[in-house]
Amino acid sequence: MENFTSPLLPNINYPADLKQYKEDDLEQISQELRQYIIDVVSVNGGHFGASLGVVELTVALHYVLNTPYDKLVWDVGHQAYGHKILTGRKSVFHTNRVLHGISGFPKISESEYDTFGVGHSSTSISAALGMAVASHYKGEKDRQHVAVIGDGAMTAGLAFEGLNHAGIENSNLLVILNDNCMSIDPNVGALKEYLTSITISKSYNRFRDDISSVLLKLSSLGPDAHKVVKKIEKSIKGTLLKQSNLFEALNFRYFGPVDGHDVKKLASILKDLKDIPGPKLLHCITVKGKGFALAEKDQTKWHAPGLFDKITGEIKKSVSDKPQPPKYQDVFGHTLVELAEANKKIVGITPAMPSGSSMNIMMKAMPTRAFDVGIAEQHAVTFSAGLATQGLVPFCNIYSSFMQRAYDQVIHDVAIQNLNVVFCLDRAGVAGADGATHHGAYDLAFMRCIPNMTVASPMNEEELRNLMYTAQLENSGPFSIRYPRGNGVMTDWKRPFKAIEIGKGRKICDGEDVAILTIGHVGNFAVEACKELNSEGIHPAHYDMRFVKPLDEALLHDVFTRYKKVVTVEDGCLQGGMGSAVLEFMADHNYQAHVIRLGMPDEVVEHGEQAELWAICGYDKNSIVETIRKIAITRTTSTIAS
Repeated sequence: MENFTSPLLPNINYPADLKQYKEDDLEQISQELRQYIIDVVSVNGGHFGASLGVVELTVALHYVLNTPYDKLVWDVGHQAYGHKILTGRKSVFHTNRVLHGISGFPKISESEYDTFGVGHSSTSISAALGMAVASHYKGEKDRQHVAVIGDGAMTAGLAFEGLNHAGIENSNLLVILNDNCMSIDPNVGALKEYLTSITISKSYNRFRDDISSVLLKLSSLGPDAHKVVKKIEKSIKGTLLKQSNLFEALNFRYFGPVDGHDVKKLASILKDLKDIPGPKLLHCITVKGKGFALAEKDQTKWHAPGLFDKITGEIKKSVSDKPQPPKYQDVFGHTLVELAEANKKIVGITPAMPSGSSMNIMMKAMPTRAFDVGIAEQHAVTFSAGLATQGLVPFCNIYSSFMQRAYDQVIHDVAIQNLNVVFCLDRAGVAGADGATHHGAYDLAFMRCIPNMTVASPMNEEELRNLMYTAQLENSGPFSIRYPRGNGVMTDWKRPFKAIEIGKGRKICDGEDVAILTIGHVGNFAVEACKELNSEGIHPAHYDMRFVKPLDEALLHDVFTRYKKVVTVEDGCLQGGMGSAVLEFMADHNYQAHVIRLGMPDEVVEHGEQAELWAICGYDKNSIVETIRKIAITRTTSTIAS
């Protein structure tokens, strides 16, 4: 960045401050904003490349629009850091994604400038269209409505549904397509190829600037001129660029492609587009990670790199002399390849998360047997179902919170037809700094109510491997395996496969007074809790349920016969989760016991480090210890001595 003698960004706290400057100042403001993002994210962490890529677009939008009266919807929130800095949150931007700090995504309750909460992709067009129709209904003809959507997010069905509806509403809607060929990983599919063909069309690019200028000027001559302009525009574009028909067939006025890093040109174009009625699409070409050379070169790595040295680009990682347990996602990735080498029927599917889920390991080892289908969770599930009908065994790997988007397909296309699709749900439980939109809170509850579905969760890496092995055996049917973000607990995890009896839990330790029932990784919290309690003379029993569906009824009969005090622990919602399943069993079999359920409460859990959220929700090691202390029968010192 250049060393400006009079920095401008310190004087800009809201869009009104930005408007005091001339268009000639916008380039300097953009460079200062980009550097500010680099400075803060390098020492505090967070998403990185996406916001750098839309700095100029962000500045131009807030310079031209009358926000918050004009409605600006970001899709997805990864690219909204500059927006937050320019809308009153510069002084607290360092608290981004920190417990009790500002959210990493736009959030209605946080600012009037955040018009819509956006943690998952592809919602902006539908949301902005709803706002535009509401404005029309209320007679607010001067209000602008803008959806900024990435080309990766455009691959989702919801985006096309929004475009399809917007084309018939004739509402005041501008869709800005931020085209950088990236979501988190490189984009895939026909849409990517289509947009690339527009970008490199020499015949169109040679004339686009002059054509756009003439059409925009003609549009200002009144209502009759609009009709003439549309005919001219359609004729010219039909001749020069047949590909534009994709958007024009949906009744959108297409403008572009334009340089998304030319802030003055963007501001000029946005001013002109405000005067053109009806649905419009502006196609901007940008570079993810713009302005930070390493992020431009390796955009996947720099999507959310963690802490780094802003000068050298060195990503800072904690170093330990001891071998560290692997991430669960990496255990999944390596195990899938190992299983696929032995079973030729296995294929892998992920919706645009190959690096985030470690499906990229199989994509590299077996490129013809692993598929990235783009940001299209519904398609991923039904595509998997189609593969399964032909005798293949699809491992459909989706983040738990993203699986919610394909629930209808799980029921209708997989479960009702009893197909052997293996759902591997990454980021189950609290996801950490990504917050409420990314916590995998509900999968235990929403999967266990589906007929034919097996619902399991491993306590460690070895169990994950064995559950994956079990799920691909003959006649396993629909199978859900959930595991958390982050590391496991075993360094010696690559052990020979063993089939696990479906619906069979295991006893970790025997005890008296109280039984602890856990599901998944949180069982390790209970192990540590039992060690502490044992030193105090309290000896709870601990059972790893492994399966929420089917439940291990023999294990539960034993528990309720022996114990009158039971504590359930899960990294998921209490409503309908494992604890609820245990209560249902107890009621169905007329047992009487004092059952305390620990898990995620019936409220929106905000962002923070995982350990912080486990404690806040009340199911970390210390919470288990305190719960058991309150209800356990503590032996007297003399009894212990005897």
